[in-house]
Amino acid sequence: MFLLNRLLAIFAVFAFLSFAVFGQEAASDSNASAPAPAGTTPPAPEVKPVVEQAPPDKRVFGVLPNYRTANETAIYTPITVKQKFIIASKDSFDYPLLMLGAAIAGLGQWSNDNPSFGQGAAGFARRFGTSYADQAIGNMMTEGIFPSFLHEDPRYFRRGTGSKWGRTWYAATRVLVTHTDTGSLRFNYSEVLGNAAAVAISNSYYPDNRTVGANVEKLGQQIGIDAISQVLKEFWPDVKRKLFQHHKDEASLQ
Repeated sequence: MFLLNRLLAIFAVFAFLSFAVFGQEAASDSNASAPAPAGTTPPAPEVKPVVEQAPPDKRVFGVLPNYRTANETAIYTPITVKQKFIIASKDSFDYPLLMLGAAIAGLGQWSNDNPSFGQGAAGFARRFGTSYADQAIGNMMTEGIFPSFLHEDPRYFRRGTGSKWGRTWYAATRVLVTHTDTGSLRFNYSEVLGNAAAVAISNSYYPDNRTVGANVEKLGQQIGIDAISQVLKEFWPDVKRKLFQHHKDEASLQ
């Protein structure tokens, strides 16, 4: 119950922050388009400096799939349904997902989640298969099926500039705010409904956890994993740059 309450609290904070960010962005857009009073000279439009960013790596820390990350730019370019399913397929059938499934299965084995699965090699195999299915189905739902049906963009748009807290806030809340195919911003229905559909499907292979509380907990876990992964994707280029700079500094001293 404590874990469930904590997950719900985190989800509520993310929701509050996302709507706060969305409201600020919408207010900024509306203020920018407001006409100037008669008899006054409108101020010159603010020109934001263009920050050159290298194309995102395909993997974060050389492991975490990073196929759906794009750099944030002033001009939004939509992607096709085919591209959405390509992104979803790459994220769903990449080998690091096996590692994540094994890690979650190991934790489940240790805490004896889903006791009907048993223990030993057979129990671990069942937990591994279901954990992998959770991630793969969730990715296909949130990155391919629902974005195509709802005309939403499954990509994470890396900001790359600003304060560390501001970027962390931005990255974590993007699970609840997304672009539509027309470039506007709205609540990320694909993330929430897609993961909810994946959780509903998981009831077919989780005989011990079909209660409302268990389903809400699994939904919070899936959304939480996605939020954490986006924070890692936001800061990975900075970490990589510092690591390489550290190695260069060491080499120059030798």
